[in-house]
Amino acid sequence: MQSRTPSESEFTGWHKPEASQAQGNGCVEVGYAPGHVAVRDTKNPGKPAHIYTALEWNLFLDAVVNGEYQHI
Repeated sequence: MQSRTPSESEFTGWHKPEASQAQGNGCVEVGYAPGHVAVRDTKNPGKPAHIYTALEWNLFLDAVVNGEYQHI
């Protein structure tokens, strides 16, 4: 059974990655809800966040760490 996807208002702990803060021009914020991660664009706050399951987010992070997106 698949769990329901939380609404954006249910996400807490929104924060910007350190690299984004250092540049000062904003970028993305990440928020958390049980079993899910949301990512939103700080320059376009009216647009909806992209919501991923914890598994999807962890697979993405693993791919980044392993260099699978170096060509982008």
